Amino acid sequence: MKRLLMILAVSLLTLNTQADNHSGNIEQGRAKSAVCSACHGVDGNSINPEWPSLAGQHPKYLVQRLQAYKAGEVKTPLAALMNAQAMALSAQDMADLAAYFASQTVTPGAADAALVEAGSVLYRMGNEEREIASCAACHGPRGRGNPLSNVPAIAGQRSAYSVAQLKAFANGTRDGGLNGMMHDVSKSMSEDDMKAVASFMQGLH
Repeated sequence: MKRLLMILAVSLLTLNTQADNHSGNIEQGRAKSAVCSACHGVDGNSINPEWPSLAGQHPKYLVQRLQAYKAGEVKTPLAALMNAQAMALSAQDMADLAAYFASQTVTPGAADAALVEAGSVLYRMGNEEREIASCAACHGPRGRGNPLSNVPAIAGQRSAYSVAQLKAFANGTRDGGLNGMMHDVSKSMSEDDMKAVASFMQGLH
């Protein structure tokens, strides 16, 4: 547990200093987002539970994910669709799309009442005995993330998508972030844990 806490502390203090040479334009991003709307919704609120909502996400994080798709670095089951979409995007396109989706407001869903208590405990406190660090330590008590450390906002995210990503972290098909932290956390979680915390995050706002 001490190792996990140390990693969490480093993640919160580490700043991503990589220069960003492209400033995103919201209106240009709105025009370019038409192709994204089928999966992610017109305003970035996904209508498909298998796909993430992008509304209100930090722009640097969105650009990073698009770059990873374009480079073919994402190996999750549905990545092939995004890899193909990202291949056609320039750096300016990515910046514009990120600026647009970041400017939108995420619409929180409802948490499953039967999972709220378990999900809340895992999200806010984790489980020291099982070495599950709290989600709030990096993503914040309200799930808004940390743009300086490039930690994504997760409040209101679709629960089915979140469960799929936790499984991808656990089996190594998705990059685990700083020092593989998400790999370590997710490997300690059962599927019930994942469903509970994902449901809680879906209703978090």
